[in-house]
Order: sequence, then structure tokens, then C-alpha cells
Amino acid sequence: MYDAIAANRRNTFLLIAIIIGVLMLVGYALGLYWGLGEGGLLLAGIVALMWVGISYFNGASILLSASRAREIQKADNPKLFNVVEELTIASGLPMPKIYIIEDSSPNAFATGRDPEHAAVAITTGLLEKLDRAELQGVMAHELAHIQNRDILYATLIGALAGAIILISEVFLRSLHFGAGRSGRSGRNRGGAGLAPIIVLGAILAVLAPIIAQLLQLAVSRQREYLADASAALMTRYPEGLASALEKIARDPDKLEVASRATQHLYIVNPFEKDRWNLDSLWSTHPPLEERIKRLRALR
Repeated sequence: MYDAIAANRRNTFLLIAIIIGVLMLVGYALGLYWGLGEGGLLLAGIVALMWVGISYFNGASILLSASRAREIQKADNPKLFNVVEELTIASGLPMPKIYIIEDSSPNAFATGRDPEHAAVAITTGLLEKLDRAELQGVMAHELAHIQNRDILYATLIGALAGAIILISEVFLRSLHFGAGRSGRSGRNRGGAGLAPIIVLGAILAVLAPIIAQLLQLAVSRQREYLADASAALMTRYPEGLASALEKIARDPDKLEVASRATQHLYIVNPFEKDRWNLDSLWSTHPPLEERIKRLRALR
């Protein structure tokens, strides 16, 4: 179990490093094209920091509002609060805010910038259709996301990917309108020398957003494996979560509040849950079949 957690963390850090490398390459190419030299790296960093700041301070409230989640207190659902309280004591985490989503499809997600500003959102369908051990497994998974700072990782990765897309778009528009140093300079000695940079920069600008999205999804899949393993460690009962994942996947109800922008948050992707063995580069989650297999292999 500890080996699985360590391996997933290493994979995540490697993928984040690759995304940062892609961002720096795109920024450097734009800097060369505009005659800024290494100033392009600074520009890329500024854009990424702006996106991180906006997401960091406002991301959770936006996501909860978009999911039509309402905050509840202990008197509203003592059973749910008791389960979460037991897990926070076991894990040493502060008690997160708890939100309910009025939807018959069983699912849940966690959000918040850090453990002190965290929230978990649970559908009414999840509360009605899972037994206590399964509910405990799902809540442990969501608390593991908080414990492992997955929301912070998601914010960082999303901001970096957004910065790559924005800078790539600026580069391609510059080529289209003939802006930048090359536009001024077929009139100067550097014009011919910029041709390879323009070609390589254009190729990178087209491919970088695709690469960024694939890496973003790969990080998301690694974090799901890590949260599963961490939840099993927290509860000491992997079967609870494995059984919950099976029930969620088999449930016929559609999650009405989900959207393509929020699908990656949920413990089971609401748009992929009926495809247990889906193993696609474009998937936000690893195959359910593999997740359940790994959980049942933990001892």
C-alpha cells in the first residue's frame, strides 16, 4: 500500500515537471519571436501566476455554486457528520464543510484550497444507496484528496495548462497578423535566421495545448489512484471503497448537475461510469475496473 502511494506521488511530480517544461518552451519561443529573448520565460510565469491566483481564491465557491450544492449542519444529517468526524480524527485533518447536492445519482467530490478551507459535496443519491462502510470509503477518498493537496495540484495544473493555451494562442495570432520581430524584420539581417524559430514555434504552439491537456488528465488519473490507496490506509478496509465504486458505476441514474467542466472532480466520472474498462488518454479518471482491482489487492 505504501509503495502504491509513493509511486503515484512520484508520477505526479514528474508530470507536473513536464507541464512546466512545456510552458517554459512555449514562453521562450514567443520571447524569441517578439525579440524579448528570455523575457518570454518571465511572461509565461506571470500569466501562470495570475491564473493560479484567481483559481486559488475563488475556485471552490465557483465549483460548489455550479454544482448547486448547499451547506448543511450536523443536525441536518448526523450519520454523515459522524462518518466524516471519525475519519478526520483518524487522519488528523480539520473538519471540512459539508455540502449536499440534490441528485439521485450517487457521487461526491472534494474542493478547497487547503485542509483549513476544504469542503466535501455529496449527492442525496449517495447517502441513500450506500451502506455505512461504503459511505465511509467514499468519504475517506474525498478526505484523501484534501490530505494529499489534490485540489492545490489541480489548481496548479489547470493554471499551467491555461497559461500554455493562452500563450500558444498569442503566438499563433502573432503569426497570422504578421506581428513580432519577424514582421518588422524581413527588413533586417535577423529575418532569415528567425525562420526556423517561427516554424518550430508554430509547431510547438499547435501541439502544446494538446500535450498540456493530456498531461493534465494524466495527473488527474494518478491522483485518483493515490486517493484510493490513501482512503484504504485511512479506513483499513479497502473493500468498503471498492464496493462503493461498483455501486456508483452500476447505478442507472444520471448526474444532472455535472458538466464537462466539473466531471474531473467526482469520485467516478459521471460521463464515463458505465464504461468500467475505459482506458483513454482523454479520460479524467483511470478505469474503474483497474481501481477496484488495485483496492482489492491491497493488504
